[in-house]
Amino acid sequence: MPRVIGIDIPDKKRLEISLTYIYGVGRKLSNEIIAKLGLNPNMRALTLTEDDIARLNQLLQSEYMVEGDLRRQVQNNIKRLISIHSYRGMRHRLGLPVRGQRTRTNSRTRKGRRKTIANKKK
Repeated sequence: MPRVIGIDIPDKKRLEISLTYIYGVGRKLSNEIIAKLGLNPNMRALTLTEDDIARLNQLLQSEYMVEGDLRRQVQNNIKRLISIHSYRGMRHRLGLPVRGQRTRTNSRTRKGRRKTIANKKK
């Protein structure tokens, strides 16, 4: 398995898909990276040379915010929302849905243990 910025990417999948295993890299960004490096998106990650992997590491670390830095930024954003007591921050703190979803029937996994709901009488 090739190791890119500390993440093992699957070697049997196409390079375009393998790069999406890195946090912060989706299909669009993956294709953009492949185009910048001049690689074939249909090649398997197994066929990457050491030089290709080194160029990939260098590009990801210099131009994009991925993995640890991105995770840290997201956590800091959530902490900031909580500290300023915004509505979204309160929802994060209570473990409830943040983006306006309903809570009457769904979102049970976010709220804690499953609560039994009585069956409808026949």
